[in-house]
Amino acid sequence: MKTVAIIPAGGSGKRVGASVAKQYLLLHALPVLVRTLRVFQKAEAISDIIVVVPGDDVASVRKQVVEKYGLTKVAAVVAGGGQRQDSVACGLRAVAAACDIVMVHDAVRPFVTEDMIIRVLAAAAGCGAASLGVLAKDTIKETIEDGVVKRTLPRGNLWQTQTPQAFSYELLLAAHRAAEKDHYYGTDDASLVERIGAKVQMIAGSDENMKITTPEDIKMAEALLTVARGGRVCHRSGLGYDSHRFEKDRRLVLGGVEIPFDLGLAGHSDADALLHAVCDALLGMAGAGDIGRHFPDNDPAFKNISSLVLLERVGRIVGSRGMNIMNIDATVLLEKPRLAPYAQAMAANIARVLEIPETAVNIKAKTNEGMGFTGRGEGIAVWATACGVERITDGE
Repeated sequence: MKTVAIIPAGGSGKRVGASVAKQYLLLHALPVLVRTLRVFQKAEAISDIIVVVPGDDVASVRKQVVEKYGLTKVAAVVAGGGQRQDSVACGLRAVAAACDIVMVHDAVRPFVTEDMIIRVLAAAAGCGAASLGVLAKDTIKETIEDGVVKRTLPRGNLWQTQTPQAFSYELLLAAHRAAEKDHYYGTDDASLVERIGAKVQMIAGSDENMKITTPEDIKMAEALLTVARGGRVCHRSGLGYDSHRFEKDRRLVLGGVEIPFDLGLAGHSDADALLHAVCDALLGMAGAGDIGRHFPDNDPAFKNISSLVLLERVGRIVGSRGMNIMNIDATVLLEKPRLAPYAQAMAANIARVLEIPETAVNIKAKTNEGMGFTGRGEGIAVWATACGVERITDGE
């Protein structure tokens, strides 16, 4: 039996209050989408996975999610539509060959388990359609205008629907075609199947199979992960500092960006003081010494080397110590030139090399009001901080 899992991942993050879409938010330093996809990657019952994302995200998800994390079952990453139902329809159209069962699961339900997948698939294989859910625990009331109660519903047969939901491929395709023809939008795929007269079997899920929608959900998800791993997360930080004097006939390179100026910075490497400070902050966070220990300034191997190469090596050192980078903040002190036009490109370079979101990197520039060596225009100084998490298992 061939089963294709469609994972709609088109959320915006508005309700969760994040600057990035909620499917890309980090849970213990791993994107929510990756956590969800890994479950389907490991599930033997799943043949292929189709990920549906906003059109602008297709290329980055292929590279930064599918390729980076070795998700070999992902057969396609496709652009979605205006609403979730449209995105699932896009996923259905991307199914390359005939399959028996289609499973649909929300990208932002990362606590799905292989057992849930198997039970829903087994039910769908028998009756054509099945959905995970939990019986309502609270009393459910229906209201009219202004929140006035119209009636209290008997909760014995009321379910809070979750995903995954699984369907015969032909059945789900017919349901979507009928909905599209009638311009009908349902709240989930099961409602489309119900609408054309098919029966849907409810399968008991779990309250832990939560959908990340609000800021409170993020806190709950972090707590669930910590408990599930039998340990705790240690938050660590590091402080970095570097300074270089100006020198003639040298390029001015900061954050991997060459900046037009009549002076450059003196140094053994490219003298990128910003990246050097960031490297020291990261090494301090990981308890791994400083940049001089790893890349001594008397080693010919590092003569005129790009500091982006050094930053990449520092990133590997941090990763080898079980650390995940959460954010980096840096302040550059100099009188001129102005760095504001280049700050975003610097942040993008750092994020790319360390393989973290650009939103996790912040670059600022300040003058020193004419005071000290930076104020006199003799050179620049940089302060940087780095924060990350280290997973600690009980007993370690």
